[in-house]
Amino acid sequence: MTEVRITVNGTAVERSVEPRLSLADFLRDQLGLTGTHLGCEHGVCGACSVLLDGRSVRACLTLAVQADGHRVTTVEGLTEHRTTRSLTAALAAAHGLQCGFCTAGFLVSATELLDESDGAELTDRDVRAALSGNLCRCTGYQGIIEAVRRAARDAAAGVQAADGATPPSQELGRNSRP
Repeated sequence: MTEVRITVNGTAVERSVEPRLSLADFLRDQLGLTGTHLGCEHGVCGACSVLLDGRSVRACLTLAVQADGHRVTTVEGLTEHRTTRSLTAALAAAHGLQCGFCTAGFLVSATELLDESDGAELTDRDVRAALSGNLCRCTGYQGIIEAVRRAARDAAAGVQAADGATPPSQELGRNSRP
């Protein structure tokens, strides 16, 4: 067993773990954070994506011991993040959600992209490249791409909702559904 100290969603956590325990299994089984989904367990689908010191990683391929001394943010930790609140509203408006299995991974990856873009306009190509490590079997991706672009536009415009969240723009993109 190896001792790890990880800050998970802002809370310091200390545990003894097997050196071969994946970060995904650590988060799900030891901390009860089941928003980190296990899909392929080969790093292909992106459903297990989490932020490690602000950068998205595949939790199924990352060992818990590798996260020792670092900050991990799961989808549960994104609930108060301004970018993520805007993004979830845009996903609903652009019909980018269906079964929800892949949603946590997309939220993590898209939140990283939006934070790094710092208000710059994102093209479909930018969004596709950033989300290329996430698979969805239900949506066809266009609603997800439109939602990320809407959230980026709204963040750049500084649009604020009554609750302080940045809402999706009311403008319908050429590829979105009414």
